[in-house]
Amino acid sequence: MAQKYYIFIGVLVLAVLAGIFAYPNYFNSSVDFLNHKMSWTLPHFPERPYILGLDLQGGVSLTYQADLSQTSDKTAAMSGLRDVIERRVNMFGVSEPVVEIQGTDRLSVQLPGVTNVEQAIQMIGQTPYLEFDEERTAEESQPILDKIKELQDAQAKGEDITKIKDWQIALENPYFKPTELTGKYLTKATVVFDQTTYKPQIQLKFNSDGAKIFADVTGRNINKPLAIYLDGASIIDTNGDGKIDNQDLYAPNVQNKITGGDAVITGDMSNATANSIASRLNSGALPVKIGAPISQQTVGPTLGSVSLQKSLVAAIYGLIAVVIFMVLFYRFPGFLASVALLIYVAITLAIFKLIPVTMSLSGIGGFILSIGMAVDANILIFARMKEEIKAGKELGMAIDEGFKRAWPSIRDSNFNSLIVCAILFFVATSFIKGFAFTLALGILISLFSAIFITRIFLMVFVGKWAEKAKWLL
Repeated sequence: MAQKYYIFIGVLVLAVLAGIFAYPNYFNSSVDFLNHKMSWTLPHFPERPYILGLDLQGGVSLTYQADLSQTSDKTAAMSGLRDVIERRVNMFGVSEPVVEIQGTDRLSVQLPGVTNVEQAIQMIGQTPYLEFDEERTAEESQPILDKIKELQDAQAKGEDITKIKDWQIALENPYFKPTELTGKYLTKATVVFDQTTYKPQIQLKFNSDGAKIFADVTGRNINKPLAIYLDGASIIDTNGDGKIDNQDLYAPNVQNKITGGDAVITGDMSNATANSIASRLNSGALPVKIGAPISQQTVGPTLGSVSLQKSLVAAIYGLIAVVIFMVLFYRFPGFLASVALLIYVAITLAIFKLIPVTMSLSGIGGFILSIGMAVDANILIFARMKEEIKAGKELGMAIDEGFKRAWPSIRDSNFNSLIVCAILFFVATSFIKGFAFTLALGILISLFSAIFITRIFLMVFVGKWAEKAKWLL
């Protein structure tokens, strides 16, 4: 018997932690008050913001149609285009951009928080730039390093670095300099395997002009590294920090002068790494033409704020309506189910933060709908409990039978809903995907709420006293 009380306490602790994590403002304000009054140093509960979509935060939505008429592998071409544009918008500093392939030849780009449409279009439409850089000599590196040091000292003193003579020199790479060999000469990059070691390699194919330039570049850099950059960043995450940035450097050593326009990049790389490099090289060398966006939509931050406020009000009203219905029709069990529903809301919002889920209007719609669906299981259980009580069974037995006999219906109905959510998520557009994902997540959590939390509440609070007050049931 004591076990149910331990589980009940665990549920309450989970509910409190989830609620504070979902909305920590009141808790942290209370901590500040106590710290001020009592001279304590209590820490704040960690705060993590919700990720808002473009329709709530405001921003720009662009749709491009790619020209695939000259491309045989359309799937690979669109994947390469998506990778390039995603890297560009990340460099642009956009928070939580969404770049998705729609259909076979369209690309949707959502840039939350961006208000300058023309700048976004110009940034996305640029041709990816692939370059091969050779190592600088010590004499060439030192002036750049000196200028970088000079600018760092000036920044530390709060001086305006733009007034320093030739300050732009500090923007150059102190260790590598561009060569005349760029991605426009590369026709194809493929993954091959060494016939002796069976390790993956990357084979490069240049056109006739690129073959001559490549021969000159490799001829003067024998036993020296040749760095490969795409859009100013390394083509691979070499330092293992989970992102590709200017701290990464892929610079294989040149073994000998290479003629004929063919080259092979070797090294200790996995199959996934080799395919990643080849994909980025191909996307930089042969970008798919996209032209101007075929549609664009701008959502102002004010409109997004209004939409968010109305969505929250709708969610609160919906929750209140469900609670009133449950209490009126099912009395005390309905009250316990309503408490479980509040815990469900707290847990769901906390999980939205943890994953994190990008909240859009459609996503909030799915969440609001899941609030109503969350009590479906309770209604089936309570209806079955009524039948068992009318049949003359004791209350404890009626509760057990209610859950046991209602479970097949609950399982089948929610499983069917999850199938529909899966179809919508994998087939529909991004707008519907947000609805499908939040609804599916809400259904899964609601099963835990109805079957587990509500049952624990009934076991703890509905005892022998209820035999004398069955009108409450």
